Amino acid sequence: MKKHIPNFLTLMNLFCGCLALLAAFNLQMQQVAILIFIALVLDFLDGMSARLLHVHSDIGKQLDSLADVVSFGVVPGFVAYHLMEEAINTSNPEWSSSTRLILETSSFIIPLFSALRLAKFNIDTRQSESFIGVPTPANTMLWVSLPLILLHDKYNLSSYILNPIFLVILILLTSYLLVAEIPLFALKFKNLKWKDNKIRFIFLGISVILIPIFLYTSIPIIIFLFVVLSLLNNMKLIK
Repeated sequence: MKKHIPNFLTLMNLFCGCLALLAAFNLQMQQVAILIFIALVLDFLDGMSARLLHVHSDIGKQLDSLADVVSFGVVPGFVAYHLMEEAINTSNPEWSSSTRLILETSSFIIPLFSALRLAKFNIDTRQSESFIGVPTPANTMLWVSLPLILLHDKYNLSSYILNPIFLVILILLTSYLLVAEIPLFALKFKNLKWKDNKIRFIFLGISVILIPIFLYTSIPIIIFLFVVLSLLNNMKLIK
C-alpha cells in the first residue's frame, strides 16, 4: 500500500493542474493561484514521501514529470496567454490578426521549454543536490503572481505588465532560464550550520522580510533574488 502513496500525491498534483487550467480558461486567476500553490505542496510531498518510505520507482519519476508539465508548464503558458491577450486589447486593439496570433501564441514557448527542462532534469545526474536552470515551479510562481499583482496593483505596475513587448521579453527570458546551464542552489538542508547553508539562510531571511511588505509583488522579486544570489554564490562573492 505504501508504495502507492507518492504516486497518489503526484496524481493529485496533476489533478490540481487540470483544475487550474479550467480556472484559467474562466479567467479565475485567484483560483489558479490557490490550485497551483496546492500543486506545489503536493509536488514537495510526493518526493518527500518517496524518500521517507523508500519507495523510489521509475514510473514515479516519469509520472512526476508528466504531472509537472501540466501544473508547471501548461498552466503558466495559459496564464501568459491571457495576460498577452489583455495586453493587446489594452495597448493596441487595432493590431492585425496575424500580429495578435504571433504575440498570443508566443506564450506557449513556456510549456515547450518547461517540458524540455523536466526531460533534462530526469537524465541530469548533476541536479541531485542543486539545480541547473530555474525549476519549473519557481517559473510558474512568477507567472501566476502577475495576474494577482494586477488585481491588487498598489504600485501602478499595470502599464508595465500589460505591455506586449514586456511580456514577450519575459516569456523569452524565463523560458531561457529554465534550460540555461546556470547552477542554482536548492533549499535542501543537511544541517543547520551557517557555514554550510549561508546562501539559503540569506535567501529565506530576505524573503521573509519582502513578503509582508510587498505581498504578491514580492514573488517576482524573490524569484529574481533566487537567481541573483545563485550567480553571486557561483562567483564566490558570498562568503
